[in-house]
Amino acid sequence: MEILYGVHSVEEALKAGRRRFDHVLVARERLEAGQAGRLERLVAACRQAGIRVRQESRDQLTQVAGTAGHQGVVAMVRAAEFLSIEDLFEPRQPGQPRLVLALDGVEDPQNLGALLRVADGAGVDGVVLTERRSAPISPVAVKASAGAAEHLRIARVVNLVRALEELKEQNLWIIGLDERGESDYDQFDFTGDCVLVLGREGAGLHDLVKRTCDHILSIPMAGGVSSLNVSAAGAVVLYEASRQRRAKVREAARPASTTASASSKPQKKQKGLGSV
Repeated sequence: MEILYGVHSVEEALKAGRRRFDHVLVARERLEAGQAGRLERLVAACRQAGIRVRQESRDQLTQVAGTAGHQGVVAMVRAAEFLSIEDLFEPRQPGQPRLVLALDGVEDPQNLGALLRVADGAGVDGVVLTERRSAPISPVAVKASAGAAEHLRIARVVNLVRALEELKEQNLWIIGLDERGESDYDQFDFTGDCVLVLGREGAGLHDLVKRTCDHILSIPMAGGVSSLNVSAAGAVVLYEASRQRRAKVREAARPASTTASASSKPQKKQKGLGSV
């Protein structure tokens, strides 16, 4: 059994329906103080799903969770089952271009959780993690993801380079992010099938992983530091990819007459230095 704690984490695990719950503990003090609100709704949802709910003291929940940041709820659940790399070959939505996030040794569970939250929000088709030298999908990571980890397709692999090569064979472009990248991220076309690879905190991508990438992109920095935290960098690039994909869908949905009239409209000459 594994532990989940925090209202978001337990609530999203219940919604996703992928985990088997054994029981849920809630802090008696929060219920008695009339501060429950969302917690009471979560308890009702658990009972409706046939999950045992017990009231315990806040201190008891802290002891079970190993942290005081449990927000008054701790759940005992079956361990999450990971997918294989083959499970990510197909998109979540048939006929749509695939977007996969691969993490090359992200070790901080807070960073991992933040990246999983971003990945879910940006609509990625799946996430690839390494089995070694990588943060596990721990209660800390799940809480940092606000429960988004429960909704994602996540594959764990032994060899990231081999996994990337297999994704290449499925016609996905492998795109690495590095401060010394050959071009800026916002100049790249993310509307096709691609994998975004993010490296370790501080050290970035391993050399062999970098050599496996088809393109290396960078985020231009205007300040005194040379790069962003990995979770911030992932958010920037994943949402640029999401923006491009949404724009392409909107463009494809426009009526043909509107598109034709827009293209036939005479273009206004842009004035510049020396124009009259």
